[in-house]
Amino acid sequence: MPGKGPIIVAFSDRDANEANLREALERDEVEVVFQPQVDAKTGKIIGAEALARWKHPEFGELAAHELFEMAQDADLVPALSRLVAGKALQLAKDWPGNLRLAINVTPAELDNPRFEAIFSRMVNESGFPVERLVVEITEERPLKDLPARAEILRRLRTSGIKIAMDDFGAGYCNFNYLKLLPLDIIKLDRSIIESIDKNPRDFAILRSIMSLAQALELDVVAEGIENEAQRRIATEEGCVYLQGYLFAEPAGMDALLEMASA
Repeated sequence: MPGKGPIIVAFSDRDANEANLREALERDEVEVVFQPQVDAKTGKIIGAEALARWKHPEFGELAAHELFEMAQDADLVPALSRLVAGKALQLAKDWPGNLRLAINVTPAELDNPRFEAIFSRMVNESGFPVERLVVEITEERPLKDLPARAEILRRLRTSGIKIAMDDFGAGYCNFNYLKLLPLDIIKLDRSIIESIDKNPRDFAILRSIMSLAQALELDVVAEGIENEAQRRIATEEGCVYLQGYLFAEPAGMDALLEMASA
């Protein structure tokens, strides 16, 4: 799920914010940036997560976390998420063949009976290769009717798309998710990573999660890597991919491609 952004704001005027966001979506003002994900062993960029950005008329630039918080209050999460996914797929369609794209999909979208058809059409029309696409299931609320949602994700996975559980260890994910969902990847929440180099209990939790992931044959992405100690520990414990400000802040596509080619 979207990480920390430029600012943190308190959305006190819900009606005004809802109106502003609806207008921003209608005017196509929400932009997409990409935060690189790197191979833990080589440090090479292997892809990026698509994130939203919007220049709010009062608060200035809002990062994805703040933007989706506002969208949730306004019941606009599916619309915002689809917009970001569509833009990201169009921008990424001509990426070099070694880069993969991670797109967030929310429980609210999965509740839509037409989600699978809408999403598959979006992917097909973009021309982005499905085998390089990762769908990250976010956790702003629990998934409803888990077996039915698992079947939707299973069909997406059969098409070649990889399925990841975002915010693992901090959201609503439970063992039923691991049992029923067709996951390829778990993405560790930054709250697990932030003190692994200082707090023995946090380190023990990381090690336990890694043991579980390895037993289930799941790749692990560590999000929120901000210093060398975190990078070293996450890599030593078996995280396959890393993401965080140590490597790069979210950036536009041109900057991403320049970093990837370096």
